[in-house]
Amino acid sequence: MTRSIDLTRRFLLGASAAGVSLAFAGQAGARTASGPRNKLVVVIARGAMDGLSVVVPGNDPDYRPLRGALAIEDGLTLSEGFGLHPSLAGLHALHGQGQLRFAPAVAIPVRVRSHFDAQDVLENGGEGLRQQTDGWLNRALAATGGVKGLSIGAQTPLILRGSAATSSWAPGGRTGSGDRMASLLQDLYAEDRLLADNLAAGLQTEAQAMAMGGDGRLARNDVAGLGQAVARLMTGPDGADVVALSVDGWDTHARQVGQLQARLTGLDQVVSGLRTGLGDDWSRTLVVLATEFGRTARANGTGGTDHGTGSALLLAGGALKPGGMIGDWPTLAENRLFEGRDLAPTLDIRSVFKGVLRDHIGVDRAALDARVFPASSAEAPTLDGLV
Repeated sequence: MTRSIDLTRRFLLGASAAGVSLAFAGQAGARTASGPRNKLVVVIARGAMDGLSVVVPGNDPDYRPLRGALAIEDGLTLSEGFGLHPSLAGLHALHGQGQLRFAPAVAIPVRVRSHFDAQDVLENGGEGLRQQTDGWLNRALAATGGVKGLSIGAQTPLILRGSAATSSWAPGGRTGSGDRMASLLQDLYAEDRLLADNLAAGLQTEAQAMAMGGDGRLARNDVAGLGQAVARLMTGPDGADVVALSVDGWDTHARQVGQLQARLTGLDQVVSGLRTGLGDDWSRTLVVLATEFGRTARANGTGGTDHGTGSALLLAGGALKPGGMIGDWPTLAENRLFEGRDLAPTLDIRSVFKGVLRDHIGVDRAALDARVFPASSAEAPTLDGLV
């Protein structure tokens, strides 16, 4: 990375979205009644992803002294003095095509270091702990109507739980014969419209997965295959419009270098699989990568990092317009670190979610403020240059 950066400019400690410019290349949202609808994939990196190794502030003079042996020396050049972890070559190629942008210092509105509490806030979209019992992405589906949601995994994550009907698919495939049980459940749910609709959606998703070939299962480590499989569930007239996908294993307290390389390689392959599998629909797709909090700026004594605060957020997809950094960079100067140990957040992560939902999925401002993020004081950015 050779381009210099003014490390003190635009410093903003807090959680506002002022000055952030986002805009989408596609038509506003999945709300369009005619023609193909926009697609959104929200990937949650569970365990607190080390943002300082994903989006590398290589031109910050305090980066290498703080990171020591964890410093990334061969980052893939982005813009404004930042680089991308070398395991993210596929995402870097998207950046070269104007299809990747990064927010280097985001956080949830609550300063906690518990995975459970932080993931709860990240997914429920509230202002504090346990303020919402459903997920902001489900509330967005309910606010739009007609937008199809799908969760990937054995359990539906909080972000997609709520009143809006969604489908789910576990890549491991069926656990046994379900035909008889499905028939019994259809009879049982006949008088309950919500349960009946959810069951019907689940059976339809299972049929789509089975149509991929075989029994719909994936090999344990076939992450590229996972991306393509999810893409197939998003295409065609019955395909999902909004998908939630969780990726575990980011709690790198020890031996971080090797763990992070493996996790990021897999993540890169998932996104590449999505792009390949979506085909023409990729031009209407946005992928959001978020985590519950970041990790400490300093390495610990076991070659890892501990629970921190600010982390990075990535946006990728054919629906993006070219651009660079989203939000502000606080620097890693000692007097700028949060509580003297963490990257200080400059952007409430919900402001990015709001902008994506408004301008890509078509959730109107009134619904965002009243229903989707009712407790949020974060302002959605003006999207005149992102999706």
